[in-house]
Amino acid sequence: MTRTIYLDTTIPSYLFDEREELKTFVKITQQWWTEERQQFDLYLSEETMVELNNGDYPNKSKVLESISGIKILAANQRVAEIVKTYVEHYLMPKNVEGDAIHLAYASFYRLDFLLTWNCNHLANANKKRHIQVINSRLGLHVPEIVTPLQLFKEKTG
Repeated sequence: MTRTIYLDTTIPSYLFDEREELKTFVKITQQWWTEERQQFDLYLSEETMVELNNGDYPNKSKVLESISGIKILAANQRVAEIVKTYVEHYLMPKNVEGDAIHLAYASFYRLDFLLTWNCNHLANANKKRHIQVINSRLGLHVPEIVTPLQLFKEKTG
């Protein structure tokens, strides 16, 4: 069975980012995109699409083109309720509601991974237990929240 990945906004936006301070992350993202993504079923949410479409950044057309064939998960009332619970329980900050939305989609749709470069609010080992507790209370799956660096196949010999 093919494993599933929810892509938050950082992944497609880093494919063509030109900022010097993100150069290493961009290179890793591009390498993962080229070498590894075919091993997974990829998903986006309407939130990801809104963030990417509304953003003002270089190479926007390339970013949008790169994700054009990826399945988009439908918004629904349950996802909205999950987001509200995340914010109420301080799992995600109110002013960065998009992070809560990304986690809610990945959890509600039972995806294996949430792929992100957001190591402050999502791929953060200090938040892992809190996410597990809240998702358990809600009867939700807990996706592995990882960076592209963590999803490369092991190279032998």
